[in-house]
Amino acid sequence: MPFQGFSTADFDVFRIDGLEPRMDALIAAVRPRLNELGDEAAPFLSALTGEEMFPHVAKHARRTVHAPNDTWVAWGPNKRGYKALPHFQVGMFESHLFIVFAIIYESGNKVTFAESLLRNMDDIREGLPGNYFWSADHLDSRGTLHADMDQPAFAELSRRLKEVKKAEVTCGLRIDREDPLLSDGGKLLAVIRQTFETLLPLYRMSF
Repeated sequence: MPFQGFSTADFDVFRIDGLEPRMDALIAAVRPRLNELGDEAAPFLSALTGEEMFPHVAKHARRTVHAPNDTWVAWGPNKRGYKALPHFQVGMFESHLFIVFAIIYESGNKVTFAESLLRNMDDIREGLPGNYFWSADHLDSRGTLHADMDQPAFAELSRRLKEVKKAEVTCGLRIDREDPLLSDGGKLLAVIRQTFETLLPLYRMSF
């Protein structure tokens, strides 16, 4: 079945109170869409990066009390897991869909990326669209617009990645939950592919 996109009802899942009720709704309504998207985008990402990329849909298995505020599918070059390596993600908070490159705190590539970030700062600032967002915490739905990321902001992001154990980095596009693009699977896939192409230099810099 081809990827159908997302509905506003998918985002409303995050308004459900309680771990078990919210997880039940995520599993029933959202996870099948993420599985479809994971399978649909994997061949494109494999061709784009030149290495086989495997989809991994978030299971939230470590959660025992608090319900998740976001969920996602990630693609990385390891069939067994994605958290230890730089990867790509598409996921959602209640407010928006995100399409990002990510290095989370488990990854040993943080220092490599932090140093590349400083060396290539000018190219990065010029090469990414101003409406992309940066975040130092993948659980934080806010972030900073790329247009607002000046040299001190990149220097601080680099420092944190090198010195703070829990530091992370994500960068990419956000699409508001009310945007009609999200319900058109074909058009949304085209935007996802275009965004991954734009983010590819960041992925390359992380190894």
